[in-house]
Amino acid sequence: MPVDRVDGLRRERVQASPRFIKGAFRNLARVVPGLKGDHLPVMGEFFFGGSKRLPPGPIPVFSPLDAWSKKADTTLRVTWLGHSTVLLEIDGLRVLTDPVFGPRASPVNFAGPKRFHAPAASIAELPKLDAVLLSHNHYDHLCAWSISQLAALKVPFVTALGVGAQLQALGVAPELITELDWHEHVALFGERLRFTATPSQHFSGRGLTDRNQTLWASWVIQTDHHKVFFSGDTGLFPEMAHIARDHGPFDLVMLEIGAFHPAWGDIHLGPENALKAHQLLGGGLLFPVHWATFDLGLHPWADPAETLYVHAQRDGTRLLLPKLGTPIEPSHHESTDPWWREVKR
Repeated sequence: MPVDRVDGLRRERVQASPRFIKGAFRNLARVVPGLKGDHLPVMGEFFFGGSKRLPPGPIPVFSPLDAWSKKADTTLRVTWLGHSTVLLEIDGLRVLTDPVFGPRASPVNFAGPKRFHAPAASIAELPKLDAVLLSHNHYDHLCAWSISQLAALKVPFVTALGVGAQLQALGVAPELITELDWHEHVALFGERLRFTATPSQHFSGRGLTDRNQTLWASWVIQTDHHKVFFSGDTGLFPEMAHIARDHGPFDLVMLEIGAFHPAWGDIHLGPENALKAHQLLGGGLLFPVHWATFDLGLHPWADPAETLYVHAQRDGTRLLLPKLGTPIEPSHHESTDPWWREVKR
């Protein structure tokens, strides 16, 4: 939604942001979302590599409902529901990240990237939520159908600056929406749950006229006993070390690894840069997301996980790579099973 169509305090906050320069939000570094380098090899991969980008057989998806019905043994449990959608149970509170439950990451329901698998649980099957966190407004992170369903639950929504107008248009009550600029925070439930928006290196937009009219962010989710980092979408940038200094150490580091190609390496991590980002962020248990649900990149569907797994085995990085729908308590996690290798015709 272009900023000139946003009214009142929301518009004033966007225009007052130090990141909003000459009518658009900017990254810390001068990067653009387009392709880098020689475009011809990239276009060849796009037109002729499609079969490898699809899973050769059904991706295993497990129901978390039985586990959710029981109290966790510890105060931190996570369930990957697909792409960047994670149910985070932290110190008795439940946070849902980037909820995408619709059939496509697209503005229409008849075209665009289609899910490889059904969601591990429907919105109606989710346990009682305490907050929804939205990193930015791209279709594979802000699903209009999902938001309109979640709006009926009347829970707080936390998001980046400018995104609130889109949430309100989808039925979220304005008093339930908190929009943050980088380095701002909000505390909910009597300071029991704190969200801090931190820098990321990406872009935003849902149409032809709203490029970078809303902000994108990474996030620190904090309670009395835990800190979790959620990257949203981002490229690698040196200021991640500042995030670690100011907000770490983290019990869990959730980083995107899919939808990657070196030609757009400034705006997505991919597996190798995810490992570099993990080190800049101070280490901790690495939980990769943003893969295995949609065909949004030019790589074979499981290549992000396989590449990350091989490199992590080599350098000793602790990984959390659960099967979809499997609730995991990080403090009980000991090893990762490369389950994607078993997906066959």
